Amino acid sequence: MGAKMAHKVLLTDCADEPGLIAKITGVCFEHQLNIIKNSEFVDNQQQRFFMRTEFDGELDSVRFLTDLSAVLPQQNRTRLVDAGRKRVVILVTKEAHCLGDLLMKAYYGALDVEIAAVVGNYEILEPLAQKFDVPFHYVSHEGYSREEHEQAILKVVEPYAPDYVVLAKFMRVLTSGFVSRFPNRIINIHHSFLPAFIGANPYRQAWERGVKIIGATAHFVNDNLDEGPIIKQDVIPVDHSYSADDMAKAGRDVEKSVLSRALALVVNNQVVVNGNKTLVFK
Repeated sequence: MGAKMAHKVLLTDCADEPGLIAKITGVCFEHQLNIIKNSEFVDNQQQRFFMRTEFDGELDSVRFLTDLSAVLPQQNRTRLVDAGRKRVVILVTKEAHCLGDLLMKAYYGALDVEIAAVVGNYEILEPLAQKFDVPFHYVSHEGYSREEHEQAILKVVEPYAPDYVVLAKFMRVLTSGFVSRFPNRIINIHHSFLPAFIGANPYRQAWERGVKIIGATAHFVNDNLDEGPIIKQDVIPVDHSYSADDMAKAGRDVEKSVLSRALALVVNNQVVVNGNKTLVFK
């Protein structure tokens, strides 16, 4: 493969040792690549080194990665990914606020994504998707097992070849079989400041506990309910005058904001999964 102009992000994850920044940037210099931004972090407990390097220039990716491998510790988990727009499919149920926010931001360019399709287990949000000329697929769950329903969804989703699947208030628990198709590529918004109030009705749970803040959490989906690596969180204050319904209404603004900000970080290749945690590079 010959060299060609590229705008890439190099995500380095390896055992820590002296001189790694110099070694990596040195390889970039040897390949005459222009580094636009560089951020690094060392996990002292695990003795692992992480770095995000964004660059452009004429790149022979095979030769570049070969040269890079020669200077890095063995068993590194280094990835070279394309910068720029990512393709997503959004799964929804009935609530419109998160979907509407993503559609609007994608339409005006505030979110660098192509929303390839919206898939819903109810038809209620189809008119909203149509307003933005985004295909909507109705895949009912009624009369089907969870696995059968997910297979029907996969038949719709996979032809779009999405970089990420976004659960914009998709109110169904996904099985491990579905999750395994998109490892660390399914992003969910949970209407609670995790790890508090996991599962259903978190606002009622919060109201019953008399909390003074409510929040939302965007996270990658894994096999454990609402326990995947956290990407973004935020909170707002509440007080004793709020009912559970009041909390839910107030929380919708937090939910849509947290989801869109989390998606922006992910599609910009600023998020690295480290076990059940994430590193979020600024």
